[in-house]
Amino acid sequence: MEYQLCSSFISLFFYVYYIYMAKRIGIAEINKIQVLRSKGYSLPEIKKITSISYGSIFRYIRGIAINPEFKTLWQGKRGGSIKRKLIAEKKALEKANQIGLSLSEKEKILILAALYWGEGSKQDFGLSNSDPELIRVFIDGLINVFHIPLERIRVSVRIYEDLDRDTCLAFWSSITHKSSKEMQTDILHGRKTGKLPYGMCRVRLLKGGNELKYLKAVYKIIGNQMSL
Repeated sequence: MEYQLCSSFISLFFYVYYIYMAKRIGIAEINKIQVLRSKGYSLPEIKKITSISYGSIFRYIRGIAINPEFKTLWQGKRGGSIKRKLIAEKKALEKANQIGLSLSEKEKILILAALYWGEGSKQDFGLSNSDPELIRVFIDGLINVFHIPLERIRVSVRIYEDLDRDTCLAFWSSITHKSSKEMQTDILHGRKTGKLPYGMCRVRLLKGGNELKYLKAVYKIIGNQMSL
């Protein structure tokens, strides 16, 4: 009963909110936004034509399908956005390289400690994440900074049932330096294609009690220093 009342209240709230926004923006403007979207217009293009905020535009184009005759045009615009994104990322990398960044051993230890502080287990030495670059940096740090032999590092992969197991294992193998046969796999119920395209990777260190105590001590010192 309480759930039904809550659901009814939420529906009523959004209905009233929609009417309020419709009056504020105008039904004609909303229709114009939706027609433009159906013809493959991008958010910036719609904003330029209507002078309406991105938030309002996004609210009213959700669920609006692009008409088939405008599909190619719309996809071409999306490709342009991706190209601009890649160019911007390249420029950012070039700018970062100009710094001449060179990490000392101390700085590398601080980075590993910070990564573990944010993503690691507090009970045993284990770290889980879906970001391949984070996993790669952490494993390379264990090997090159702490001089941990690869044999002490265990890798397991958690993937959802809609993902291809072999593809996921091959991907994480290229990141972790471990063969697919060395990895444990856990299959989870549900669908995560798009959100977690390769699942989640867990790195565990055998007999890692001393290393765990050390990293905890380091990020405790970091915490104390930040309080000064």
